This record gives sequence, C-alpha cells and structure tokens, in this order.
Amino acid sequence: MTDSGRFGWVLGAVGAAVAGVVVGLLGTIAHRGHQPWGLVAALALVVSAGVLVRAWRGWPALGGYVVALLVSVQALARTGPGGDVLIPAGAAIGWVWILGSAVLALLVAAVPRRLFDRSPLPSPRAPEVE
Repeated sequence: MTDSGRFGWVLGAVGAAVAGVVVGLLGTIAHRGHQPWGLVAALALVVSAGVLVRAWRGWPALGGYVVALLVSVQALARTGPGGDVLIPAGAAIGWVWILGSAVLALLVAAVPRRLFDRSPLPSPRAPEVE
C-alpha cells in the first residue's frame, strides 16, 4: 500500500489521465503555432509530463496518462462539426505530432525503473587503511 491509502493508485491514474488530456489538447493546439518550435515545445511537454507522472505514481498512472494522451490526440485529429480540423491529414507536421507524441510517451515507459527510485543512496565508504 502507498501512503495515500487503499485507492491511491486509482486516484493517481485518474489524475494522470486528466494530465494526458490536457497535454494532448495543448500539444494539438500548439504544434502548428510557430513552426517548428510549437511542435518541439509540444513534444517536450509530452516527455516532461510523462516523466513527472511516472515519477509521481509509477506504472498505473503512466498507463492512464498514455491512454488519455493518445485518445485525446486522435479525437482532436478528426474533422469538427463545422468542417474545421486541428491536425490536417496531408500535413507532415500533423503526422509528426501524432506519431511523435505516441512514440515519446512510450519511450518514457521504457526508461529504466532505477531512474525513478526514491530510496536513499548508500553513503560512500571510506577506503580501508591498513
């Protein structure tokens, strides 16, 4: 059990899913803003939020974040009710955003667990003198 109680992992996954939706929305809006820097900032946001979520709550939260991010980006890639699109189908920058956000979110999951370990490091031992 964690310090946040019995259902802490559920709340963490839900909070991370909300973060995934927000990152997906902000990244979809920003990726075409000031090309190419809007895309670079959006992809950096995907990575930094993913690292934050994984360090904060671990695997269940990262799963919620990745699923919510991918679903929100895919939902925003569809044609809106008035015929407007946020991610044009023929634009390369749109494909870079869709595929890049998915790949980078999954790469955060591939980072070794020891980088997110919060246990204290052992103190260095002094060399023994004979």
